[in-house]
Amino acid sequence: MANTFLTPSVFAQEGLMQLENELVLGNKVHTDHSKEFAMKGDTISIRRPTQYLGQDDNLDVSSYSEDITQGKTTLSMNKTVSIKVDIGALDATLSFDRVQEDVINPVVIKMRDRIETELAALYTEIYNFTGVPGTVPSTFLALGTGNAIMTDAGVPNSGRFAAHGTDAALALADGLKGVYVQDKAKTAFEMAEIGRYANFMNYETVHAPTHTVGVATGTPLINGGSQNVTYAVAKDTWSQTLNVDGWTNSTTGILKAGDVITIAGVFAVNPVSKQSTGRLQTFAILADANSGATTGPTALSISPPIITDGAYQTVTAVPADGAAVVVKTGTGGTAYKQSLLLHPKAFALVSRPLKIASAAGVKTSTKAGNKVTISCTEWVDGSTLQHNMRFDMLFGVKCLDPRLGARLTN
Repeated sequence: MANTFLTPSVFAQEGLMQLENELVLGNKVHTDHSKEFAMKGDTISIRRPTQYLGQDDNLDVSSYSEDITQGKTTLSMNKTVSIKVDIGALDATLSFDRVQEDVINPVVIKMRDRIETELAALYTEIYNFTGVPGTVPSTFLALGTGNAIMTDAGVPNSGRFAAHGTDAALALADGLKGVYVQDKAKTAFEMAEIGRYANFMNYETVHAPTHTVGVATGTPLINGGSQNVTYAVAKDTWSQTLNVDGWTNSTTGILKAGDVITIAGVFAVNPVSKQSTGRLQTFAILADANSGATTGPTALSISPPIITDGAYQTVTAVPADGAAVVVKTGTGGTAYKQSLLLHPKAFALVSRPLKIASAAGVKTSTKAGNKVTISCTEWVDGSTLQHNMRFDMLFGVKCLDPRLGARLTN
């Protein structure tokens, strides 16, 4: 009876079901692009959403025109996980429960960790930022501020979710004692399932990213005026270069990818009304940066781009030469956990079946789920009766739209 269970099809199906149940970020982010990879290679191009200025209070559009300048980004499926498992002839007679515990569970843990880690690493591109570095969020206000920032940024309400590290999840659950009825609070304490709070479905994950701030010393100032760009220039990268000086001279890693800065006098705008939100725009640093000699000049790669007019306006004003730059992510060299507040279309997870050639004595089964695809291949060594199995997964991740998320520092 045991041999009827020990087939690649059952291993692949059981592993797939368990993996999709274990995913946190992977279960919430956008996955609809997976099918687009069929026969198109390992990379596809995705158009960015279009925005319009429009014309108000005038139905005559004869003299009104608006160019459609649509940006694009690419999504690659270039990550693999392969795990080889050896099962002796005697072990193959074990009950299915034992095989699931000894074989499938460790495979699922490895694949889950890889997917969740790769998705969490996309945090460096998310520039909306809130919280106090070094203070674990524990109140409705702390989480609700992130919700307010996302609303002001035009992020759709539907589907918003938050992924917190264990400390933040515990602190937020503890804060629910006086908010929810006893049964709900009891569940939050026992299961660390926080539920809907501050307009987010909240989840605990051990894969919440940790950000280590760059050296971040000196008195940074904007180095030069007119450092704004047009959407036509930034439409594909959603980024630009910003020149800043005043850092400590000749310092490697003065800022790290994922650091966040603000610029005096440069406020965020609502993407529809173009009105100031009253909050300084936060900019993510996209690549590690070093400071130069003599006044510490640095060219920073930042997102969002500084666009001051048009349908894709991001800020109220061009930074003034000499305007103060403030690092918001915390004390230099210090690590801080980051909670991710996301709309599902901020990140994407894609997966497709591997094309595995057939061979004599080799059995392969591939199972596709709603989120990922797993292949299981089996062969036997005729000399030793060693039962060999390998599990393989092909996938890719991408920050599709950094405008659709925020970070809550801990």
